[in-house]
Amino acid sequence: MSQPLPPPIDPRIARLIRPDVQSMHAYVVQDAAGFVKLDAMENPYRLSPELQARLGERLGRVAINRYPGPRIDELKAALAAHAGLPAGCGLILGNGSDELISLLALACARPGATVLAPLPGFVMYAMSAQLQGLQFVGVDLTADFALDLPAMLAAIEQHQPAIIYLAYPNNPTANLWDVAAMDAIVAAAPGLVVIDEAYQPFASRNYLGGLAAHSHVVLMRTLSKFGLAGIRLGYMMGASALIAEIDKVRPPYNVSVLNAEAALFALEHADVYEAQARELREERQMLLESLAQMPGVRPFPSDANMILVRVPDAKAVFEGMKARGVLVKNISTMHPLLAQCLRLTVGNPEENARMLAALQASL
Repeated sequence: MSQPLPPPIDPRIARLIRPDVQSMHAYVVQDAAGFVKLDAMENPYRLSPELQARLGERLGRVAINRYPGPRIDELKAALAAHAGLPAGCGLILGNGSDELISLLALACARPGATVLAPLPGFVMYAMSAQLQGLQFVGVDLTADFALDLPAMLAAIEQHQPAIIYLAYPNNPTANLWDVAAMDAIVAAAPGLVVIDEAYQPFASRNYLGGLAAHSHVVLMRTLSKFGLAGIRLGYMMGASALIAEIDKVRPPYNVSVLNAEAALFALEHADVYEAQARELREERQMLLESLAQMPGVRPFPSDANMILVRVPDAKAVFEGMKARGVLVKNISTMHPLLAQCLRLTVGNPEENARMLAALQASL
């Protein structure tokens, strides 16, 4: 059901709000009530009742009457150990990776500055640039969703971007880039290169080695795909001096004590979440094989907990699956390269079986 339109804004207020903001659309989350929810790349597994009870008791002891304090530093240390933070690097926390993307744009918002990223890609790269007054330049991928290295290098030479984003794996295409192409972009970059590894738990490789080798490269990760999408916690690693500069524009107390404690608890039980990620990787392989056998369906390679598929009629298939109780993401109008494409989240075995049946019946 579509949302009702809001009433017109008071003209006295409208003149105060930037025209480009008034022309934007807010980020909309699909209503998932009553559906098998496979539209947002969430981990489908919840904690066991025993761990739920232990987490509840632990959160109940948190001093929520106090601002976040040393416990945040303990979380940063735990994340550094979990990620294998290289020597000479620092780490900053964000209220999800979205906040970190906004902080980067804020810190680099000098007159005439540009943000560059491949397209199709994560929408927040362009949105954060626009909101901070930076120019955004998108460079189309190839037809098979690989980096167009000559086009990327030409755009870097022309626009001299302050920030280049490389999602690794990419959202929504779910693929990893060619490492040699990434290295060439890093070498050509006149400013920051942000490697966004949101889907690292499901990927076959990472760029952590590049972080240690280059002072202008930062690596973003999130606990959302780890299995904690509800607590909104992202982190970014890079050269200590660079992270210290970004930290200056971070709002104070941007991570709550409850979120921090939940994250620490999860890191102490990382084996549980790794087992979940392993099961999802196995389910992803099953889905890829099953989708490849469906006439008219083309699945693309995936290193994330999502699969991009091209179908004969994305709108009809999306509506057909929704009518059968399965909610996926129709991204067919997001970019010309995504024509007739749907994005499917990898769920648990029961959810995946329902998704395949709904897709088959909707073709």
